[in-house]
Amino acid sequence: MSMVDLNDEQLLRYSRQILLPDVDLEGQQRLASSRVLILGMGGLGSPVAMYLAGAGVGQLVLVDPDTVETSNLHRQLLHNTATLGQPKVDSARAALAARNPDPEIITFAHKLDDMALREQVQLADVVVDGSDNFACRVAVNQVCVDTRTPLVYGAVVGLEGQASVFRADLEDSPCYNCLYSDLDQTIEGEHQRSAFENCSGQGVLGPVAGIVGCIQATETLKILLGLGDTLQGRLLLLDARSMNFRSFRLARDPSCKVCGVAHAGE
Repeated sequence: MSMVDLNDEQLLRYSRQILLPDVDLEGQQRLASSRVLILGMGGLGSPVAMYLAGAGVGQLVLVDPDTVETSNLHRQLLHNTATLGQPKVDSARAALAARNPDPEIITFAHKLDDMALREQVQLADVVVDGSDNFACRVAVNQVCVDTRTPLVYGAVVGLEGQASVFRADLEDSPCYNCLYSDLDQTIEGEHQRSAFENCSGQGVLGPVAGIVGCIQATETLKILLGLGDTLQGRLLLLDARSMNFRSFRLARDPSCKVCGVAHAGE
């Protein structure tokens, strides 16, 4: 990765971040040289994109085929009344550019086919899944495993949320498909699975999506900076009714149809 030089204005903009010993000037340059693919510009993708743009990530690739609707506005903070009817990626691009002109914003206002998705994942340093449907998550997970690209997962339904990090580039890391193998072994596994497989059309309290999206943004920055311990190998669960966080370990499933030993190299 070639480092990007920062000008005086950028040094000032990111000064409070650069003051962190875990970031420093080198880390800020690393962020400026990074590329993140964000799938979905909704309740999760909004805070993810806002914080990554604010942090100075050099390239943000935004994918969402939908347009802005009134029912989006209570939780999808990149959009507003003036952008109703616009493609979400166009609304997002304008909001992010107003927040920080530094990042290059690349947009796709349509669903990526298999070839295009693979190309964009290969170009990315990290992929953030802010989608709201199971089919998209499965497809993205498969490509991230194939290309060994870090995947930051999040989902929210009602007042509950989930987040994890899947690192196919690390030995023995589970993937998204392994997650449901583990959930099926718990008493509440079937409830968790059915609730979070397809979030589209279900109710959600706006700030809960914001919390999960902020966690995804934090995990993305940690991966890019090589900072701390991520949620790799763990599933973080949020119950906002009691404002309780808990996590449990995720193990790689040897028989997983995506990343299992029997399927490696297929």
